[in-house]
Amino acid sequence: MFFIGGITQGTKELVYNAAAMICGRCGRYGRYQVFMTYMCLSFFFIPIFKWGRKYYVKTSCCGTVYQLDEEVGKRIAAGEDVPIREEDLTLVSEGHDAPAWDVPVKRCSNCGYETKENFDYCPKCGKRF
Repeated sequence: MFFIGGITQGTKELVYNAAAMICGRCGRYGRYQVFMTYMCLSFFFIPIFKWGRKYYVKTSCCGTVYQLDEEVGKRIAAGEDVPIREEDLTLVSEGHDAPAWDVPVKRCSNCGYETKENFDYCPKCGKRF
């Protein structure tokens, strides 16, 4: 006898119909796209148990990704019409059109190398920023 099972990560786009907003990162009009990620235990390709749900928001204007407050995410997943406020969002990654004035400059204390990239280590000398 054999069993087919496994653990996978799933993503589901949630229905969120809100008015257009002005993006706090790029300053343009856009909409929020809300996603839920989760881990899933499957047995014979049938999902049995889901855990580790996290909710994310992606802006349509510049592609910036935020982690959404869990309670707000649960309410949106349940079909409620909930407004998403700035305090409900935690920045995960900046989009492709983030304004240059908003990105901090990192300077290596060892060699003086400056960059606006999100490096943990200096690409010139290898010391931690």
